[in-house]
Amino acid sequence: MLILLLSLLVLLVIGVPIAYALGLSALAYFLVEQPMLIGVLPQRFFAGINSYALISLPLFILMGFVMNTGGITGRLLDISNFFVGRLKGGLGLVNVVASMVFGGISGSAASDTASIGSVLIPEMKKRGYPAQFAAGITVASSTMGMIIPPSVAMVIYAIAAQESVGQLFLGGVIPGLMVGIFQLAIVWYLSRKNDYPTEAVPFTLAEAWRQIRRSAIVAVMPLLIVGSVVFGIATPTETAGMAVAYGLLIGFLIVGLTSLKQLPGAMRAAILTSAKIMMIIAFSQLYIWVLALERIPDALAAYVISLDLGPIALMLVITAVILVAGTFIDVSPAILLLTPVLLPAAQSVGISGVHFGVVMVSGLAVGACTPPVGNCLNVCAAIARMGIGEIFLGAAPFLMANVLVLILMCIFPQLVLWVPSLFF
Repeated sequence: MLILLLSLLVLLVIGVPIAYALGLSALAYFLVEQPMLIGVLPQRFFAGINSYALISLPLFILMGFVMNTGGITGRLLDISNFFVGRLKGGLGLVNVVASMVFGGISGSAASDTASIGSVLIPEMKKRGYPAQFAAGITVASSTMGMIIPPSVAMVIYAIAAQESVGQLFLGGVIPGLMVGIFQLAIVWYLSRKNDYPTEAVPFTLAEAWRQIRRSAIVAVMPLLIVGSVVFGIATPTETAGMAVAYGLLIGFLIVGLTSLKQLPGAMRAAILTSAKIMMIIAFSQLYIWVLALERIPDALAAYVISLDLGPIALMLVITAVILVAGTFIDVSPAILLLTPVLLPAAQSVGISGVHFGVVMVSGLAVGACTPPVGNCLNVCAAIARMGIGEIFLGAAPFLMANVLVLILMCIFPQLVLWVPSLFF
């Protein structure tokens, strides 16, 4: 195990990409400990990605890119501005509300950061908001893209843990909404304290109806995706394919042929993103196989039982581990590495795999906004032309909402399990 862990640590420190670091450390283990099994490695590598459920992953990713290029963001910002823009710190509130809705459409925190940030950060600066505040709230609010269904991270966890995608989607509903509500409260408090501007948005019933009518075709997307999976109308893979087709239809209706012209670029971006994740999944299976050979999950579960920790105490400890790991490892590899090790320990004290999964994804969403690895931070830094350290300081007050929700989920599992229990 020292060979396995030390080689992985050294490879990561010298900058080897996580996928190849996992594969090389597993290879080092077999060269030293199990040289007769090296011939099995290509089979395990292929088995890691030979899964029907994985087909949904590139389709969900493509769906996010299609939504980004289909004129969706503008309509979401318009309706958000209409309803909350007139309040103190209007554009900050718009940022959070749009992320809540867009997160339920794109399923990706990075897509949320790129789409909403590219529009709102320059506009917030123009209206007198500090650049750090504008970038910070954009990054922090994007975490809801991983929690509110649909969620690419939830799909990856469902594959790694053999859990229901539908239950995980429903389990993220209440925590995601809680994060959004708490972040709205923080934005409103800071805006009143610092006298941030309001937006001159007249309210009329006719305009309200117009905005709702314009956005209804977009807002139905999360219901289509989640409802299809939950009620057994379609598998996650089939639902992802339908969502891509629906996104293309919406884009065509909103911006016409321009959306179709941008489709090849969206497909190329989705292919590259999916290929990176697939490589990580394939190589992680080698690493996970070694862990299973060495019976590490079983040993950890036995150790946890010997500590006689209750479910709440153990979940708080696991949450701390997830938050620390998320600062150094990106979301996808973190899910694939931590799930086979920590999930058996959690299940040994009666913690549901769905509860564990929503907590893990929510914790890693915070990691996506923390240096040095945070993907959302790097996306926002490119948009706002600021350092990731400065952006993180701006995001820190809003990320406290995420941490508070994490603690509440550990103490009150029904925040995650209640909605799934209504349908399953």
